[in-house]
Amino acid sequence: MVLIDGVYHQAPALRHKEILAAMGRGVTVIGAASIGALRAAELDTFGMLGVGSVYAAYACGDIDGDDEVAVGQAPDGAWDALTWPMVNVRHVLDLAQLAGRFTDGAQATRLLEALRAVYYPHRTWAAVRAVCDRADEAGFARWLTEQRAADRHFGDLKRADALAAVRAALEGTAAPDRSVAGPLLWETAYFRRWSNTAVRERVDGLDLATEDRLIYQQVFDPVFHERWHAFLQYLSLHPAGGGPGMVLAQRLARVSGGHLRADQVFHRTADLGDERSAALLLAGESAQDRRSVARYADALARARRSRPGFSTAAVREDVTRDVLLRVWRCPEKEFSAQASARGLVSGAHAVQAAKRLMPGFLEENERLREVAADGRS
Repeated sequence: MVLIDGVYHQAPALRHKEILAAMGRGVTVIGAASIGALRAAELDTFGMLGVGSVYAAYACGDIDGDDEVAVGQAPDGAWDALTWPMVNVRHVLDLAQLAGRFTDGAQATRLLEALRAVYYPHRTWAAVRAVCDRADEAGFARWLTEQRAADRHFGDLKRADALAAVRAALEGTAAPDRSVAGPLLWETAYFRRWSNTAVRERVDGLDLATEDRLIYQQVFDPVFHERWHAFLQYLSLHPAGGGPGMVLAQRLARVSGGHLRADQVFHRTADLGDERSAALLLAGESAQDRRSVARYADALARARRSRPGFSTAAVREDVTRDVLLRVWRCPEKEFSAQASARGLVSGAHAVQAAKRLMPGFLEENERLREVAADGRS
């Protein structure tokens, strides 16, 4: 995979975790020119390959800002760059010095700082000419205009690096360094939570997010604490990275002296892409549960469509907490212990996790109350 450029201002930038996920699956990832060069400099120790001058400048610390490669683009989805990135400005000034357009390096430095002061979406070709005129560098502007007239790609370092990266991929000249750190060094709980959001499965004709199915079981399965204990036992016997396995009770005794429950000591984020882990955690799931998960997901989607700006963060915490207390039939003082036993770490974490279920749960209960009222009437 070759990563070159992307939208910057009007959409989220490509995450490091997405690149790490691809490399974790054995994909060779090459970065160059723009965000590709920036990400390659940040992730080359993890196996991402950088190509070109922009990558080299980031990697050695000559440049470090995102704005060095950022360009303005039209908001209508067109990909044309409407402005000049700083890496191209630097390159053009270097070419001008080599061509003898400046009497000393101080001229180029002053002009570089003046152009850098222009906010990146405003650094159009017209803005570059205006800055040159104000800096008494009209001669440089004329020279640059002549070069661009002869070659519309003159000074476009990002384009040159992008082509070099594509050639390296096609010719197979870029090869990963197998001595770099392996994925176990970056497979954190944060990464696992992020990657879990993409795990889906089609079951009983329903396209369901595995994470939604797990949270439903954690909330509504009356014996889920047994499933979580079995899951922790499995992880203890089959630790990540292929280390030595150990019975959970032995591991617990070594860590805490056996004075605490396993769920209070080991707060693990399940890998929902692992079939064995998912099977253990969803062992109590029924077809009716899956239909409920689908209904709750639809209710959440409707809430988001019908209420501009709605998110699960807007769901009231006191309402969610009250629902969990009633479902678990536990007193307030045991709430966090119950959440921990279900793999939800604490009462506060349980509330945040269960918020996604609340629109569907409350909607369903309202219908049941209406049916009951109709029956009484």
